[in-house]
Amino acid sequence: MAPPLDPNPRVLLIETDEVLAQHVRADLQESGYETAIAHDAATGLRQVKEFQPSLVVIDRMLAGESGLSLCNHLRQNGAQMPVLLLMSRDAVEDRAACLQAGADDYFLKPYRSDEFLRLVRLYLQSDAPSSEQLRFGDLVLDLATRRALRGDRVIDLTMKEFELLKYLMEHPREVLTREQILENVWGYEFVGESNVIEVYVRYLRLKIEDESEKRLIQTVRGVGYVMRET
Repeated sequence: MAPPLDPNPRVLLIETDEVLAQHVRADLQESGYETAIAHDAATGLRQVKEFQPSLVVIDRMLAGESGLSLCNHLRQNGAQMPVLLLMSRDAVEDRAACLQAGADDYFLKPYRSDEFLRLVRLYLQSDAPSSEQLRFGDLVLDLATRRALRGDRVIDLTMKEFELLKYLMEHPREVLTREQILENVWGYEFVGESNVIEVYVRYLRLKIEDESEKRLIQTVRGVGYVMRET
């Protein structure tokens, strides 16, 4: 397996199922990631502070507390690292709940080693620092801080929201198909039909567009999306 690109990658897995947790840890350690396990939310919160992980993986179904609640708690307390949720269902409301809680992405059970490790590598790859900014109209995307600015508003983005907005802004006024977006932003194929792009676009719009501002991410029905001011 290819080695991780982060110099000191640490992964915290918060998983109630002990057998699954040991399986995932073995795969992560074999791939070069230092890995810690917590079996409940309280221990997970303590490990985030003590272990200082580069990435956190949380099972949505935790004993005593929802993984969504734990993810939300981490974000409210300033945690910036990528958070992945392990989920059993792929319904629209599940994806929406994942984003609302502040997770960057999710992985559908049953657990599959190669696909899971590919997703982990995607979020732990290190990019060279950059002071570059992308601009479209009054929207600015800072590539170093991974934040957007519109007017006097500073907009925090999850990693996947950042990658989606970056890809759209790199191709202004160009209609991008759903297939192009999936390939270039997610980098892996979804099983079956999925409207994950629509879910992410919806939450991205909520962040970068208020009632008085022009809509910048336009839907091209039946095709995909385009960054356009009119």
